[in-house]
Amino acid sequence: MATCDEDRTIRATDGRRTARDRVSVLPERNGACRAGSAAGQARPGTVHSTVNGRRQATAVITAVPPATAASAGPRRVDAGGTRLRLRALHVMGHGCARIARAAGASEQAIQKITRGQTATVRPGLRDAVTAVYDAWWDKRAPGHTRYERAAATAARRRAATGNWCAGAGLDDDQLDTPGYQPTAGWRPATGTGTAGGIYPDRHQEAAS
Repeated sequence: MATCDEDRTIRATDGRRTARDRVSVLPERNGACRAGSAAGQARPGTVHSTVNGRRQATAVITAVPPATAASAGPRRVDAGGTRLRLRALHVMGHGCARIARAAGASEQAIQKITRGQTATVRPGLRDAVTAVYDAWWDKRAPGHTRYERAAATAARRRAATGNWCAGAGLDDDQLDTPGYQPTAGWRPATGTGTAGGIYPDRHQEAAS
């Protein structure tokens, strides 16, 4: 492989500077060549490919923005707000199984978050639980069948035992702030009516 020193001596036969000559203005040492490429945001491999004549010189000055965590977006977010929403829904009689079906998540995942066994969640799951919460936070779970009544009773009992706060006692502006804890505890809540179908967003769209 040709070094930067060797490239200084290469000239085209017609007296004009070749692509290799234009690259030869980079620092002399191989390590310095890599540093020069980093300063120009070009990959080191691009610089050496040009030195060996496998690319045109224009490839050297093409900036390659480095990938950052901010540009890629967060992979996980704090689970605190999601946990408080799930617990508030339990106060209204919405158990983990019902919430999981509405959010399109596994019941086991919802159970773990509700218990406080999950520190972080995927943004998509947080958003799905938020959509369910926004639709049901002030709506009682339905009790049309024996199964629905038993599930709602179990959810309310769990909320009372855990001293979980209803949605009315939560600060919506602070819900997704890591470390936020409501000052209120459990209180019985009847809400403003009965929740609709298991898929709240679809029912809202149908009603609009």
